[in-house]
Amino acid sequence: MAQGILRDHKLVRSIVALGANLDSSVGAPISSLTYAIDKLGSDRSDINVKITSKFYQTPCFPEGAGPDYVNAVIILETRLPPQKLLQRFHQIESDLGRVRKVRWAGRTLDIDLISYGNQVLPNHQTVERWIDLDLEKQLSAVPDQLILPHPRIQDRPFVLVPLCEIWPDWMHPLLGVTARQLLNRIPAQEIAKVIAL
Repeated sequence: MAQGILRDHKLVRSIVALGANLDSSVGAPISSLTYAIDKLGSDRSDINVKITSKFYQTPCFPEGAGPDYVNAVIILETRLPPQKLLQRFHQIESDLGRVRKVRWAGRTLDIDLISYGNQVLPNHQTVERWIDLDLEKQLSAVPDQLILPHPRIQDRPFVLVPLCEIWPDWMHPLLGVTARQLLNRIPAQEIAKVIAL
């Protein structure tokens, strides 16, 4: 019955960012990202991976805190609601040994839901508050609920560069600007650190 209900839900186009900078059970970070994308694409009843960016090498954040990352962005279509999609991501992360102890620590795999259709969750005021949070507070504040679109996308060249490769005209549902316009706001020296592999 649940499958029938899922089939009745319309497909929602979503943006997903992936990153890793530590070896996992399947190998180096490139292997981890490849594994995750293949795993997401293998269950076509719930998730259909439509487009995958190149892989990019990017500096660890904060810089010098660990090995460089490998990052990518995928566009997928899904009938799963956002929380169920996140559960799928967390299962794949766990399969590759991801342990959530320290925020922004090195990781074997990180899968972030960047956007889910045009939804703003839980509401405009909450998303705006998280977007406006200064960097010092970002280091310690952790949301207790799903925030969509991801409140840090406009600050992250390691997401915006691969996103602009595959969907530069994506429109931020709250800020009202495209991915390309967001990337153009990032200093050129920061963009230059995102290197295609």
